Amino acid sequence: MRLEYFRLIDRILEFDPVGRTIQAEAIVPTQSTVFEGHFPGYPLMPGVLLLEVMAQASGWMIIGLNGFTRMPFLAAFKEAKLRSFVTPGQSLTAKAELLHEGSGFAMTRAEIQVDGKRVCNTEITFRVVDFPNPAFRASMEEVAAAIAFPMETLNHG
Repeated sequence: MRLEYFRLIDRILEFDPVGRTIQAEAIVPTQSTVFEGHFPGYPLMPGVLLLEVMAQASGWMIIGLNGFTRMPFLAAFKEAKLRSFVTPGQSLTAKAELLHEGSGFAMTRAEIQVDGKRVCNTEITFRVVDFPNPAFRASMEEVAAAIAFPMETLNHG
């Protein structure tokens, strides 16, 4: 996880375009300036960053389902629940499934698990727009390679 770059997904574990699901891994860093203020002597992953992990996992799924041609932008969270504390060094598994896509919007259901136990969940709405240019797509493909997005699963036909 690279908090300073807002790149919270470390690795795509599984992308299923037919089932319209994704699983991603995010390792909470053991050291970060975030923990100096949240909270001194009792470091906890901020809830807003847990929401962002779920949004990024969902976003990678939407990008993959659209063949790396469209970009999701966060629009809304619905009924977000933060169920347990997340601490430095923990390995998070973010799971998401597409609920609906159409008319320039997509909705997902997402959750994060630690050791198989759900620690948070929500439904997320995204505005989905075309990639602005080929350079943007190339930069997204570079990030995809860094997080092991399975490009071979894309429909190139």
